[in-house]
Amino acid sequence: MSVINVENLSKLYYLGNARHNSLRDTIAGFFRSSREPAKNRELWALKDVSFEVSDGETLGIIGRNGAGKSTLLKILSRITRPTGGTATIRGRVGSLLEVGTGFHNELSGRENIFLNGAILGMRRLEIERKFDEIVAFSEIEKFIDTPVKHYSSGMYMRLAFSVAAHLEPEILIVDEVLAVGDVSFQKKCLSKMREVGQTGRTVLFVSHDMQSIARLCTRAIWMKDGQIGADGAAGDVISDYLHEQSQKGAEKVWETPETAPGNEIVRLRRARVCDESGKTAPSVDIRRSVEIELTYDVLRGGKVLVPNVHFYNEQGVCIFVSHDWNSRYRTEPRAAGTYVSRMRVPGNFLAEGTIFVTAAVSTYLPFEVHLQERETIAFSVIDSLEGDSMRGDYAGVLPGVVRPALDWKTECKNFI
Repeated sequence: MSVINVENLSKLYYLGNARHNSLRDTIAGFFRSSREPAKNRELWALKDVSFEVSDGETLGIIGRNGAGKSTLLKILSRITRPTGGTATIRGRVGSLLEVGTGFHNELSGRENIFLNGAILGMRRLEIERKFDEIVAFSEIEKFIDTPVKHYSSGMYMRLAFSVAAHLEPEILIVDEVLAVGDVSFQKKCLSKMREVGQTGRTVLFVSHDMQSIARLCTRAIWMKDGQIGADGAAGDVISDYLHEQSQKGAEKVWETPETAPGNEIVRLRRARVCDESGKTAPSVDIRRSVEIELTYDVLRGGKVLVPNVHFYNEQGVCIFVSHDWNSRYRTEPRAAGTYVSRMRVPGNFLAEGTIFVTAAVSTYLPFEVHLQERETIAFSVIDSLEGDSMRGDYAGVLPGVVRPALDWKTECKNFI
């Protein structure tokens, strides 16, 4: 059963002074309009958007800034009206679209909790039953009777999210506002949204954090220029999005030897990241293996050539370096020709985040670097909260450049 049904939804904005309320504005608008056609001042934030969301589904919405994500959520939250089309929603909606949404600045945190509950149609006894849980989750007990106009943006966000998540709306809509909070509270919010989804309620989540979308959502919609660019399984949509957005993609090809990195001995022609099926993969599940494939031309035979790759994280820290250590080419000179080398990184080894790969080919005796292309390709490692990765059921921050699968054994030496 669908709880959200969107059909041909459109929203038109006018840039500049679209409406003229005074004689001065009208005259200025007349001369401006004579120089600039009205259609040039039109901006379609949404254009003929259609989709359905089923009861209990967790849907992620991704896209660049200005793609129409926030406009879509404002219409679904009944904050703004569409220019065309319809959006049918069944059930109570709890929204967190910007810091302090639905709060009255002159009221205290306590009073705003009851105000928000009343707006959602809840009885006072229902709100009182949830009150202590809301306050404890928000971690602002000492300030609960302080007017919220004195709250910091972080305190606002903590209380607003706690109210939205705990007052049991059938549909929870959350925009990028979680970025306001500290990292530990962001993780806490993500864990709570996952819990909300598991109870059968519907969650719509907008974020630029692809790891959070992949962990939380089973389905994703990619918004492009006010329209739906892709709609499907979260992992597939995220991969397509990252492939288009990444300045360092998962594949790089040099069409001609003259433009390829290298020297008169060897030149790199292609580098790519592959998943377990051999498909180019801008993002990989942390539990799955990933391959780096290098294609290179040996232009002059007679050298012992060792391909190698260097892995770096987003902070520029070298995670590890791997070279071809066990093939016959480690000691045997290469003949001229085109070669393909592949190396595999096992699952449950890399930590989540973006990985940058530098490709190189060297000779060790005597030592000579024939080519080194820094940050040749890149890919994202996405962890899950399904419980079978090295994260387990822990939703907090796990630091480190690697996240290996290590064996643990526990035994009781003495029963009490």
